[in-house]
Amino acid sequence: MTLTLPRTLPRIAMAGLAVAVLASCGAGLRTPGASNAAPVAANIQRTGPASQAGFERFVNDFRLHAIAAGIQPAVYDRSLAGARYNPEVIRLDRRQAEFSKPVWEYLDGAVSSSRVSTGRQKQSQLASTLGAIENRYGVDREVVLAVWGMESNFGANRGTTRIIPAVATLAYDGRRGEMFQQQLVAALRIIQAGDVTPEGMVGSWAGAMGHTQFMPTSYLSHAVDFTGDGKRDIWSDDPTDSLASTAAYLARSGWTRGLPWGVEVVLPQGFDFNQVGRDNRRAGGAWAGMGVRTASGAAMPGWQGAILAPAGARGPAFLVSSNFTALRTYNASDNYVMGVGMLGDAIAGRGGVRGSWPRGDAQLSNAQKTQIQTRLNALGFNAGKADGMLGSQSIEAIKAFQRSRGMTPDGYATTALLSALR
Repeated sequence: MTLTLPRTLPRIAMAGLAVAVLASCGAGLRTPGASNAAPVAANIQRTGPASQAGFERFVNDFRLHAIAAGIQPAVYDRSLAGARYNPEVIRLDRRQAEFSKPVWEYLDGAVSSSRVSTGRQKQSQLASTLGAIENRYGVDREVVLAVWGMESNFGANRGTTRIIPAVATLAYDGRRGEMFQQQLVAALRIIQAGDVTPEGMVGSWAGAMGHTQFMPTSYLSHAVDFTGDGKRDIWSDDPTDSLASTAAYLARSGWTRGLPWGVEVVLPQGFDFNQVGRDNRRAGGAWAGMGVRTASGAAMPGWQGAILAPAGARGPAFLVSSNFTALRTYNASDNYVMGVGMLGDAIAGRGGVRGSWPRGDAQLSNAQKTQIQTRLNALGFNAGKADGMLGSQSIEAIKAFQRSRGMTPDGYATTALLSALR
């Protein structure tokens, strides 16, 4: 095994339904029992095939680095006693739901009638708690509820996987080993602070915990003790600390109370799709001057926003605000953020999408997506790793290819695009 210390220590935002995604490291909120020091970990790289014996060597080698990061030897030994390599965790790490469904299918599930109904019930049952959280942190209650619904179906699916063995497995054998080594140190710090026992620290296979699925590093930075019992208890059946911690996270990420995450818009015929994308922000009036109008017929908003067309030129378009950006720090999938936004809208009684999704489009297989990336790279358009996951880099490469061929640069991957690349 080779040992190297990372120069920077990134922070995982959160993951539940979605992928765990890197975000920049923050100083964190001062909360009882929290250590605000960045979790230090060595990049211990696996050599040879993964095995229980190799995992045990990793646990033994990593012990010194955890201790150097401030973990007490007794805490380390107790937390990892009997931990076993979990190949099922690695299998799950290789497939990510955000990249396998068309956006409309993903949103159908995110904003299902049963989920909306449950969200409204929770809004009524927890009205006093949600009001207190909203008043303290300035984050709209329906958004906090929507995150809860997306992450754990309002607490029904919090996960029962022991976090320490799962994160240790990912630290040893995962495709993001160094990152999960940092998560392992953070998880040990939580145990050391007395917020939870190793046995009680349960959650998803990816290390996300509690009602709103905090990763360990995010917990250290943002979890709060809203109930005042001396613990930041996101594992309890009582969701109060989890919901407050989510609000604290979003408040720190720049959430503006009362500002919509976005509004559906209609683009004029011949609209320049080079203007579409998160980085091109304009005031609503400026977009109106380009012929953009709201799908509802209301006046264009006065706030600055960017236009997204998640299903290309033939699907609905949205003008998204700075609150969309705040939600992306929680999970950097646009599909996820739209799911949260639309679920929150539905819980609050606001209307859904008016435009039509291109549901007749053939769904691309992972192999076809990989072919698209491979062909783009071969043609000089940098799509990144050809792994079948069409993230932002691949989408930008698709747009560049489309521009070079005089096609509408909407970044939308279809069988027609694959044919054009061949």
